[in-house]
Amino acid sequence: MFVLRKITDLAQHYLELVINPGSRVIDATAGNGYDTEFLARQVGPQGHVYAFDIQAEALKRTAERLRKSNLIDRVTLYETGHEEMSRLIEEPVSAVTYNLGYLPGGDHNLVTRNETTIESLNQALELLITGGLVVITMYPGHAEGNLEKQKLLSFCSKLQAIEFTVVHMNLLNLLSSPPELLIVQKNHFKQKMKA
Repeated sequence: MFVLRKITDLAQHYLELVINPGSRVIDATAGNGYDTEFLARQVGPQGHVYAFDIQAEALKRTAERLRKSNLIDRVTLYETGHEEMSRLIEEPVSAVTYNLGYLPGGDHNLVTRNETTIESLNQALELLITGGLVVITMYPGHAEGNLEKQKLLSFCSKLQAIEFTVVHMNLLNLLSSPPELLIVQKNHFKQKMKA
């Protein structure tokens, strides 16, 4: 039974819909490795996960988690910003996930920034296969997180509807600016050429 309690659970639910054994996927913000581990399980032994984080400590925690779960061989870890993804990944991917904000248990002054997140999202949409998803968990409860949310919503509202479907979800009955979810799907149809 699926229980809707956290936005992160909902994010994983949607990712499960498009990730198959053998899929290639990206974790744009590895953090403590929870999403990376989830993705590695979903893609199976024939699939692969590319995970990014600018903090060495985050990648260390992620690698430890993956080793304990015997999943490290399914993942490539990059100690660089997610805005570098198109330089490092050439193959199409089924899904890209972002869990924005700061590293839990880390320096809360070191947060994702809207400029690099938007640049990364542009690249993610190019790498995405038709029918694939970008799933973004946003944290508007701090100043940079709220700015990042506003910039992402503005960017995504301008995406061509013929090419992308965009959904924004939030938990309306929770106080204190709970996380919100932004999902972008690359559509199965292309714009028809005019005669």
